[in-house]
Amino acid sequence: MKLQRSSGILLHLTSLPGRFGVGDLGPESRDFADALAEAKQRVWCILPFGPPGPFNSPYQSCSAFAGSPLAISPEELVERGYLSKKDLQDAPRFPAGRVDYPGVTRYKNKLLRRAFLAFTETHEFREFSASNAAWLDPYANFMALRHANRYKPWNAFDARRKPSAQIARYHAFVQFEFFRQWARLRKYCRARGISMLGDLPFYVEYNSADVWSHPTLFDLDENHHMRTVGGVPPDYFSADGQRWGSPTYQWNRIADEEFRWWIDRFRFAFEHLDLLRVDHFRGFEAYWSVPAKDKTARGGKWIEGPGARLFEAVKQELGDAPIVAENLGDISPAVEALRNQFGFPGLAVLQFGFSGDGTHLPTNYTQHTVAFTGTHDNNTTNGWWHELQECGKHSGADGERETLDRVKTFLQTDAAEIHWPCIGAVMESRADLAIVPLQDVLGLGGEARMNFPGRQKGNWAWRFERGRLSTAILEQLRDVTEATGRAAPAQSEKLLR
Repeated sequence: MKLQRSSGILLHLTSLPGRFGVGDLGPESRDFADALAEAKQRVWCILPFGPPGPFNSPYQSCSAFAGSPLAISPEELVERGYLSKKDLQDAPRFPAGRVDYPGVTRYKNKLLRRAFLAFTETHEFREFSASNAAWLDPYANFMALRHANRYKPWNAFDARRKPSAQIARYHAFVQFEFFRQWARLRKYCRARGISMLGDLPFYVEYNSADVWSHPTLFDLDENHHMRTVGGVPPDYFSADGQRWGSPTYQWNRIADEEFRWWIDRFRFAFEHLDLLRVDHFRGFEAYWSVPAKDKTARGGKWIEGPGARLFEAVKQELGDAPIVAENLGDISPAVEALRNQFGFPGLAVLQFGFSGDGTHLPTNYTQHTVAFTGTHDNNTTNGWWHELQECGKHSGADGERETLDRVKTFLQTDAAEIHWPCIGAVMESRADLAIVPLQDVLGLGGEARMNFPGRQKGNWAWRFERGRLSTAILEQLRDVTEATGRAAPAQSEKLLR
């Protein structure tokens, strides 16, 4: 895959503004697409759009295919005739800058149940159900069984409790409406020359429709308990490593089925996205397997993954794939060889470049790279900078002071805020695609951080407030985009060459 020189913004759907407590696929999403187009951006980078899992993580969803009910726009439910405007008048006063997940979930579920009562099956719905039956039927039945079993883990389901056909149909309706709204937003973006860069998690949550319906593909014991879980060894983000808590795969069994489940995942992603960031790409070469009984990831070990066999199967069935490989962390030569074998662009993160890893410095980027100032797992650029400055004041903080010196020397600045110098460095680089989190464009500090890897609570909640993305900021972003040769050309030109 070869990208055109371009740039884009990282903003998860939940982080959009709006009066319903969480970002969604309604008018605010189209307003943001307009803002991207005004600033000459060509890519909207989002996180996984599935139902958020434990602790609100989009990377631990109850389905590898389903869309999040929280992302469904109440205003579009009114437009469809499922709700009246009066139904939205009693919306609670949600926080403007954070997602109150319990409150939002209660409110959105109430609206969706009310909308379902007004829903009548149409040809469009039946067509959607038929074309997505391979994942939709198991998902809807799983959700109905969870309800019948009072949300116990699926290996504790009571066989005497049968799924309600009406509840299963409700979940099918919710998915139909999510993907209808998603298709509308994607069409709107495409008309403005904006491509959607999505994210494919490597693992799926244990309490998911996928593990329930395909238990033999995962490392489970005879009682369907997890034997091992995924994670990463101790690294930059955590001294204990990261224990993700999701079951690892039985790759030999997946290979025996000709990688069908994974091919279906990729096909589905390519149907709904223009570009796909494959999370934890190194796991396909080797993954960190942690005994499920362990509290941290320290006791894990590397286990060989499927390697080229999987991507050969994907290529044979789906052709050349618009994949971006997330090759961050403990990356071996074998991982890079696998990525290069299939021509997948890799990632670079500016913040990492100042900590001694020269591959992340813009002067060392290759064209075949997607470069970020920071990702959803990093602090914001200003938050990171201020944290370095504070740490550097203390004795014994030699590493932080060395990093500070590298930043000052490279950027030729000692400013109180360095978001624009960092944005400029990534934009000026040779990388084909430059991505900047919206928090950095807005110049926000650590209070706007999206995720702390290894920390369970307090993540994924940040939202930007309406009015913060001003005309002046958009003009500044457009200026640096044009000056670095990344401005969106005529809309007829494709992002992929």
